[in-house]
Amino acid sequence: MKQLLMTGVIFLMLLSGAPLQAQQRGMGKMSPWLRHIARLETSWARQDANQANRVSAYGETTDRRQVCALADVATAEVLPLYGSRSLAEVGGVHIVSIPIGQLRSLAADPRVRRIEAHPLGTALNDSMAIHLNALPAYAGTDLPQPFTGKGVVVGIMDIGFDLTQPNFYSRDTTQYRIKRLWDMLSTDTLGSEFYVGRDYTTRDELLKLQHSRDGRDLTHGTYTLGIAAGSGYTSNYRGMAPESDICLVANAVSNNAAYIDSVNYYKYTYATDALGFKYIYDYAASVNKPCVISLSEGSSQDFRGDDLLYYKMIKSLVGPGRILVSAAGNRGWMKDWIHKGRCEQSKGAFLYAENKTMIVTTKSRDDFSLRVVAYREKNDTLTINTREVMSAQDSTLNTVLDAGGAKLSVQVEAYPSCYDESDMCYDLTINGESYIGFNFPISFEVVGADSDVEVFRVNGAFGGSDKNRQLEAGERTHNILSPSSSPDVICVGATAYRLGVINHEGKYVEFDDGKDGERAGMSSVGPTFDGRIKPDVMAPGINVISSYNSFYIEEHPNASDASGNMFYYDFNGRTYTWNCNSGTSGSSPAVAGVIALWLEACPTLSPEDVMDVIAHTSRHNDPTLSYPNNLYGWGEIDAYGGLLYLLGADKIDGVTRDPSKVRVSVTGEGAVRLVLPEPAQSAVKVTVYELSGKVKYRQRLVPGESEYLLPSLRLARGQVYVVQIDGDAAVKGSLIIKG
Repeated sequence: MKQLLMTGVIFLMLLSGAPLQAQQRGMGKMSPWLRHIARLETSWARQDANQANRVSAYGETTDRRQVCALADVATAEVLPLYGSRSLAEVGGVHIVSIPIGQLRSLAADPRVRRIEAHPLGTALNDSMAIHLNALPAYAGTDLPQPFTGKGVVVGIMDIGFDLTQPNFYSRDTTQYRIKRLWDMLSTDTLGSEFYVGRDYTTRDELLKLQHSRDGRDLTHGTYTLGIAAGSGYTSNYRGMAPESDICLVANAVSNNAAYIDSVNYYKYTYATDALGFKYIYDYAASVNKPCVISLSEGSSQDFRGDDLLYYKMIKSLVGPGRILVSAAGNRGWMKDWIHKGRCEQSKGAFLYAENKTMIVTTKSRDDFSLRVVAYREKNDTLTINTREVMSAQDSTLNTVLDAGGAKLSVQVEAYPSCYDESDMCYDLTINGESYIGFNFPISFEVVGADSDVEVFRVNGAFGGSDKNRQLEAGERTHNILSPSSSPDVICVGATAYRLGVINHEGKYVEFDDGKDGERAGMSSVGPTFDGRIKPDVMAPGINVISSYNSFYIEEHPNASDASGNMFYYDFNGRTYTWNCNSGTSGSSPAVAGVIALWLEACPTLSPEDVMDVIAHTSRHNDPTLSYPNNLYGWGEIDAYGGLLYLLGADKIDGVTRDPSKVRVSVTGEGAVRLVLPEPAQSAVKVTVYELSGKVKYRQRLVPGESEYLLPSLRLARGQVYVVQIDGDAAVKGSLIIKG
């Protein structure tokens, strides 16, 4: 799918252009992006006086342009005085709709402590021409049959949903499992009480709608939902929680921003996403079920503090029976961080960007210099000392580098880090007349032997050039995206297994980004900008097969991702496909599905409880590493091992950690039936334990059969038991069952 990268464009707008004026009263309470929007409003008002806000004594406004933001206020009574209204309040933070023309006035009120918003994120499923097969774990074949997510709500906030997909019915298609959808982009808003869009709450409404508003052009949500909760329909591509209930939010990101009317554009921010999380959790609470949400979207971290209230609200939203899982990002291939230590005179790299602007952020407690060199007929050099930046108006210095007639505008803005005010950050923005680094090389260095400086890539890429082989610095670290960087979000990276697959045309398509469970090269790594270990856990994300949007393949039959279509099938008069794709977008819903199984066993699990299970049961691909670490977190998630740990079954003597491949079912009378993958070659020993460790049943079965009925074993309805099966390698292992 096409990545629009709108987030980067807006951030570039924020950091480029004319010198910033001195801060007006209240502007410092706004996050940087909101300050930018407030300044834009002044130019809008000049261009069209009809767009200027007019607020009556009743707080009414005639302006249609609103921004959705997070606000920390002493009292909510201050909001309507400026034409604003609270959409929700969680943990002392309000989600607020604010007329853009009133941003400055609201921020200047002493009862307002902070207002924060961030523009649209980007969907994180890699759009590659080559897609590969899924790890068999996604089929759920190694999971204990009774733990399928039943009684748990799996929430997905994403784009491009196909609501008619048979994968979102029960496996026999008699039950429709999507319980409701809030489509934030819907234009069918007559009578809607929602801030944007509307919701659909019945099977008839959902199937009549057929797809989210962006569903003819995007398919990301159909893919991620299938991994988390798909039934598999008639295939082996079952999701991790195939009998869970489903609640969806179709939100706005850069990929579907074309659907947003320009008047409403600023209504879609992180604050709106927080409303989406609350919508899903509120639904789960209304039906008295635990809930896990998966988000496969994200934006860059920053030192400006755009996410402070967002993370505070997330901390309040999650809790016992409410878990949020998010993808780490697909930036592991990129050099995102440069560190120049003391005694090093300089360090840097060449800059490349497929647009006319590139930004890097530097952080240090010391004075140092920034050096930019343009390599033309002669090397044109610009050197800026950080003391010059600090003494400039609003701590922002603007200048020009005359690169042989091709002028580059250079801006450096200074501000304290939101994590530690003793660290000063400097955003270097270079604007050119053409793509940065492609018409002629441009290098960047931090200079000063007495300084310790970190450099963070905001956009573009760090690279090398034969113009100066000494400038090839950069490490593939510090590229976890937000909100996965939040302490209260389970951050998921991607592992890789298979290298190739035969697609629907019979062609073998190969893509190699790792094998045997090792970390995929594209999977983002930590630490976070404030030094915490991320990701938290890993799951397969490379070459994963899942459901695809039938309306998308109908509208775009020749799209490049069609090469990843495995085979086509019909249902209710429509044609569907299973598609092979890659990205941490696939890893996040896989982990969410596993957590749904855990919530089925223990509905009150908190994020801290989930992290405890992950820490004690995750598998370690590289035994030479200490865990957790910034490559793998605690390791790859183990669904079955987590269930054993939660239920205490791993403490029972005689119970092995590995799941048995024998399928166990309970008859209506409570008897137990065993189905082996092949006829037993030797005697099979069956032991059934209560969770207390007491042996309830023990039987030795003669070889030669592939199916056995244990009529004398009667299980109490609703009681959980552990079945240990011993014999040859084809059957040995344990299973958890319910009576």
